[in-house]
Amino acid sequence: MKKLFALLLTLALLLGAVGALAETTITVWCWDPTFNIYAMNEAAKVYKEINPDVTIKVEEVLSADCETRQTAALSSGQTDSLPDIVLMQDNSGRRFLDTYPGAYFPMDGLVDYDNFASYKIDKFTSDGKRYAVPFDNGVAATFVRTDYLEQAGFTLADLTDITWDRFIEIGLKVKEATGQFMLVTQAGYADFVSMMTQSADFWFFDEEGKPNINNNPAVKAMVETIVKLHNSGIVKEAVDWTEYIASFNNGTAGSTIQGCWIIGSIVLAEDQAGKWGVTNIPRLDIEGGVNYSSQGGSSWVVPASSKNKEIAVDFLSKTFGASVDFYQTILQSSGAIATYLPAAGGPAYAEPHPFFGGQKVFEDLMSYSDKVPLVKYGVYNYEARDEIVNAIEAVFNGATVEAALNDAQSAIEFIME
Repeated sequence: MKKLFALLLTLALLLGAVGALAETTITVWCWDPTFNIYAMNEAAKVYKEINPDVTIKVEEVLSADCETRQTAALSSGQTDSLPDIVLMQDNSGRRFLDTYPGAYFPMDGLVDYDNFASYKIDKFTSDGKRYAVPFDNGVAATFVRTDYLEQAGFTLADLTDITWDRFIEIGLKVKEATGQFMLVTQAGYADFVSMMTQSADFWFFDEEGKPNINNNPAVKAMVETIVKLHNSGIVKEAVDWTEYIASFNNGTAGSTIQGCWIIGSIVLAEDQAGKWGVTNIPRLDIEGGVNYSSQGGSSWVVPASSKNKEIAVDFLSKTFGASVDFYQTILQSSGAIATYLPAAGGPAYAEPHPFFGGQKVFEDLMSYSDKVPLVKYGVYNYEARDEIVNAIEAVFNGATVEAALNDAQSAIEFIME
């Protein structure tokens, strides 16, 4: 009997040890508590029902830090510091794939890519292999305080399908009537550099991937428009992200023009429920200019150095890549409009949003996404954007637009060489 008991005890201990070994922790780097981190934590709940032995540990890491940390680890070969999953800006996809071949785990055959918007898949495709699970689509819109518009004698319709010059005219009336800024953005206008240029069906590079800045009509019109905004006095130029969010949460600014993911931050101001509306963005007054663009958008990648890469991909494929219910959950709270196509058929997309006065904002935003010009991104997207931001600052300080853009062209050519 004692021998039997000892045998059973040993067996129990061994089984317990196997169970302990089966438990896996997947670490994730991402940013924005009200959007990406929230979505990842909700996905963790879904996967816990599928695989209870897996724990998802989310670490808040700023977007820029996600890139600099990866760059440092991949350049030095010290990849042990990398997590199992990283959220990456779509604009950075090709740069990291091309600069660090073999650094990421291909997901072909593990993720059903037929269920995703094709333009998102392309952002993280290299040599015919696909390396990411797409997340949000980043469609841009004007999010505005309709009560501020009403005080100035306008409605949401007056802000729809307009030019930037008309937006400034309305903004001046709103500031006069309310005493508040019409618009808020971060100092430097970096987000507007991208949004405005794409809305005119241009990008910072030509079809061959060469810089196209100083002879680019959309870039010139974009810089001139940003200078008008700056000089108009209707824009609150926030010094950082915290001040940016606070400006529309506390009513200092009456609108923001941003990717749809900003909804998660807007709805934090519960006392403003019913006072917001959504419409398309202003357009540049040039041939080909439209009232649609995108800003941001990101995808989940798995470093090849991860010891849990197969489990990490399984987690992503069965949540962000398979669960319509999951997307319904995160949609209303964060505005996470999916590029997972089946999610658009869920009921949440057609529901009136009480914070936005009963407007069916998700249906509207989905309709905008179909009209966004699909420009061809380059490897040096952020470098080009930053040089244009420097050019805009130079114009603020007295330089001509032509001279400033010539300098930006030369700078990005030098970087690429």
